[in-house]
Amino acid sequence: MSTHHPIAIIGGGLGGLTAARVLHVNGIQAALFELEASAGARTQGGMLDIHEDSGQKALHAAGLHDGFLKIVHEGGQAMRLVGPDATVHVSETDDGTGGRPEVDRADLRDLLLDSLPEGTVRWGRKATGVQALGDGRHEVTFADGSAITTDLLIGADGAWSRVRPLLSDATPAYTGISFAETDLYDADARHPRSAAVVGDGFFISLGDRCGFLAHRETDGSLHVYAALKAGEGWLDTIDFTDLAAAKAAVLTRFDGWHEDLRALIADADTITPRRIHALPVGHRWERGAGVTLLGDAAHVMSPFAGEGANLAMLDGAELAEAIAAHRGDTEAALTAYEKALFPRSEASAAESAASLERMFSDQGLERMIEFFTSGPAAG
Repeated sequence: MSTHHPIAIIGGGLGGLTAARVLHVNGIQAALFELEASAGARTQGGMLDIHEDSGQKALHAAGLHDGFLKIVHEGGQAMRLVGPDATVHVSETDDGTGGRPEVDRADLRDLLLDSLPEGTVRWGRKATGVQALGDGRHEVTFADGSAITTDLLIGADGAWSRVRPLLSDATPAYTGISFAETDLYDADARHPRSAAVVGDGFFISLGDRCGFLAHRETDGSLHVYAALKAGEGWLDTIDFTDLAAAKAAVLTRFDGWHEDLRALIADADTITPRRIHALPVGHRWERGAGVTLLGDAAHVMSPFAGEGANLAMLDGAELAEAIAAHRGDTEAALTAYEKALFPRSEASAAESAASLERMFSDQGLERMIEFFTSGPAAG
């Protein structure tokens, strides 16, 4: 038997939570369905830089900007770019005036979760099927055997969205970049060499069409992405259940690099594989009655422009505001929302794709030095 909800959001990431919160601020109730069993079911990833013109704009709409300022990682906007020999080519300090302060993703998620009325999030509800019922209504079925119907279905369910096929045949494609994601816990005490190399904020090291992207976390750990151009199946050749063997395999791609950089893998406490996928730049769809997408479900892109979480939150806020502004006329609300969504996401996806090509080209280090010293401000 199905239960009915006027507005159903599928996916409890930052975009879905922002949409639910801004709807609540405007006196509109939504039900949010999240596949994770609870708020603490898994770790939430690393640091995020939240941009003034997108993520922070969404937090203002949510009435949470003051709370956001309390969880900002002081010093997190510092940036360091080094070469494979560990020579520092660009170094920027965080003087507190930058427009992209860093926060821990988990802290930001908690801020949003705590702002929602109890019962808004239905945990442990993994969507397994979605179908149109006509007249803009949809049914969603879940792995636990339950089902809902809704008048407005919002797909906030990430790169492999179950909702997207209602609107688009597009699927994310492998970008050619793979990550080996590592953590070095209690870095100052247990990994002082790596802590000194990374510094206080965001760290980049590039060369030979590969590199390291790292952040110092608020808990004192280092979160590192060893990034490299590789065939889609390369990660499958490595046994990531064997920590020592996995680290050794990844390190073969960094032969000749300075030992202080290789230590970001060699001394790591964890290692996890991750392929980077993206939807086509300019992905869009024809208006479908009673359904829309936000965040990665709408425009998953590579992370190399730092736009993903910011756009998801802005999408969620603007969709909620459009629904509030067009109460009683769902199609008008979705049309207004998508009119702004498509060009914005296309521009960011193009920027992300260009950044990927710049960073992992044969002259990646040189091109990024030029970018940071004569191009846009670092982000």
